[in-house]
Amino acid sequence: MQKYCPSHEHDRTPRCCSCERMEPRDTRYLLLDDGRKLCLECLDSAIMDTYECQPLYLEIQDFYEGLHMKVEQQVPMLLVERQALNEAMEGEKNGHHHMPETRGLCLSEEQTVTTISRRPRMADNQFIDMITEPRRLIRRCEVTAILVLYGLPRLLTGSILAHEMMHAWLRLKGYPNLSPEVEEGICQVLAYMWLDSEIYAASASDVASSSSSSSPSSSSSSSSSSSKKGKRSDFEKELGKFFKHQIETDTSEAYGGGFKKGNGAVNKYGLKATLDHIRLTGSFPL
Repeated sequence: MQKYCPSHEHDRTPRCCSCERMEPRDTRYLLLDDGRKLCLECLDSAIMDTYECQPLYLEIQDFYEGLHMKVEQQVPMLLVERQALNEAMEGEKNGHHHMPETRGLCLSEEQTVTTISRRPRMADNQFIDMITEPRRLIRRCEVTAILVLYGLPRLLTGSILAHEMMHAWLRLKGYPNLSPEVEEGICQVLAYMWLDSEIYAASASDVASSSSSSSPSSSSSSSSSSSKKGKRSDFEKELGKFFKHQIETDTSEAYGGGFKKGNGAVNKYGLKATLDHIRLTGSFPL
């Protein structure tokens, strides 16, 4: 709901790379080393290195297992800078990519990728001293690794992971060569479902904490502020709704059109029946 003059659409006013709000004159956003800017609210739950992202990756795996879609192979997951992601994308022989910027990638080719091994430190409103290391990815199955752009909030990082995990699942389960609309569409459906589950969990936790707060024995920790896991801040809940809205209103044919068709099919027939139909026909059920 941020209000701004239309002239700022064209005068290079910086935007947060996560929530897309413009940088106000009285506030300084944080500068990431690849040129992206991050607002302080999104920074609060931002994930900055590969190690820090592992618990979230396990949560996404549990989410898939809960849908009876366990990914059997251990697929490496790496957090990378924008340049490393673009280089890896160019090394892929095929794949559909969301322009103008790709935030995640499911790799099938053997490559050496520069990953972020330790989060950078903050100085003078920007991140410095990032520790990176080359990682040689060996192909042991149809998927060599999942790459995700670093420095994004937990909910956005998780939705990208859920999307890329679906690419991995489709490849590992031997689905035929799918059109971009079908493959990207069903991957967006899984990202949307994960966001939905997170927003529902946050609402349920609010109800539980409000009922426990009336009890004298409730601990003070239950009212702690936003964290990467646990009670969500109001901003983070709004952020989750915004990311869902972005998926719903995407105008691209593959991602936006594919999501609308895929989500409609899943709502009508269920996820399993939709996936069975895709396997047989390469298209969504009508």
